Amino acid sequence: MKKSIITSILILVGATALAQKDDMTKTFDANFAHVVYFWFNDPDDEKGRDRFEASLKKFLDNSKFAKTNFIGEPPKAVRDVVDDSFTYNLIVTFESAEAEEGYQEEAGHLAFIEECKDLWKKVIVYDALGVAP
Repeated sequence: MKKSIITSILILVGATALAQKDDMTKTFDANFAHVVYFWFNDPDDEKGRDRFEASLKKFLDNSKFAKTNFIGEPPKAVRDVVDDSFTYNLIVTFESAEAEEGYQEEAGHLAFIEECKDLWKKVIVYDALGVAP
């Protein structure tokens, strides 16, 4: 009986912990996507890459507007239609185009650009509104 009660308590505690973690997880917002590609002056500059990643993560972690984000590097392309020439890719989602506009003016976004703009030679941005299901 005692073993049964302890097992039940452990299951309940584990389920509660998982539920709390799910509540804290940000969900992809299909309303507005902001996709950015960066081409570095020197893609092999490890110190520059470290500075870029630290500055970008600091900004995104503190953004009031970004719902979700993804920072990526290109995999080695195996098909001709895949462009692997960029250094970094950023995908950020927002609840609206207005939220994305707020993101553009955030102090953290402006600081990130100022801290890292010397690293890149080219940046391309693709913004997209979600298509209703």
